[in-house]
Amino acid sequence: MSIFIVAEIGINHNGDMETCKKLIDVASEAGCNAVKFQKRDIDQVYTQEFLDLPRESPWGTTQREQKLGLEFSADQYREIDKYCKERGVDWFASAWDLNSQGFLRQFDCKYNKVASAMIVYAELLEMIAEEGKHTFISTGMSDYSVIQQAVDIFREADCSFELMHTVSTYPMKVENANLNVIKTLRKRFDCNVGYSGHESGLAVSYAAAALNITSLERHITLDRSMYGSDQAASVEVNGLRMLVGAVRNIEKAMGDGEKRIIEDEVPIAEKLREHLNLNQMAN
Repeated sequence: MSIFIVAEIGINHNGDMETCKKLIDVASEAGCNAVKFQKRDIDQVYTQEFLDLPRESPWGTTQREQKLGLEFSADQYREIDKYCKERGVDWFASAWDLNSQGFLRQFDCKYNKVASAMIVYAELLEMIAEEGKHTFISTGMSDYSVIQQAVDIFREADCSFELMHTVSTYPMKVENANLNVIKTLRKRFDCNVGYSGHESGLAVSYAAAALNITSLERHITLDRSMYGSDQAASVEVNGLRMLVGAVRNIEKAMGDGEKRIIEDEVPIAEKLREHLNLNQMAN
């Protein structure tokens, strides 16, 4: 089964539709299977006290203005939906609250996503699972008991899912990747496991691709120096092309695990072992 590659646009569009469409273009042209966004009802996710705090941003001087500046409206998501269909790439989003999951239902996306921060929100997980769509569940900041609770919710609802090994630091240090957790999660929970990476560079994602993951998610950006907290842990345009190309080659290279002499080896074996045959004939 081919690795399902997700380009996480998240909030790296900075509330700008043209930037968003460029990122969709990048993902589509690189050969990604889907792009992913994040959806929040800021009055549900943040306290009024927090939203009233000062924060300088391109949208104003408060946390509220900054958070609102990063959210797309229903009309803008309809534009995203139309544009993704034109570009032949699926899209979906991780909801951070019940209102946002309800909001996303109007678009009938094929997939759902549970963000690492939300894996502890049982009511949201139940709402997602009742939709019956294949769901990617990120496991950052979670122990086995938290993951088990999520798995139980989705199995009880008979909803298809896969876990994603995740370390929720931005960017993640390579020494914290602990990629062998991929194998542990697969064995412990008897399910498919993907990898959602926040590291700088591509080497860790390449290694994950060689561990029989079923999905790979990386944040993407047009420029890591752009405004935004996720930009530094994101992959730029050329990096995404390299990543997708390398992952597809890694898939081919892994093979089926059966040792055999391939056809192209036969003439080489005859040539390199020719002296052995001559010695046998002489004897």
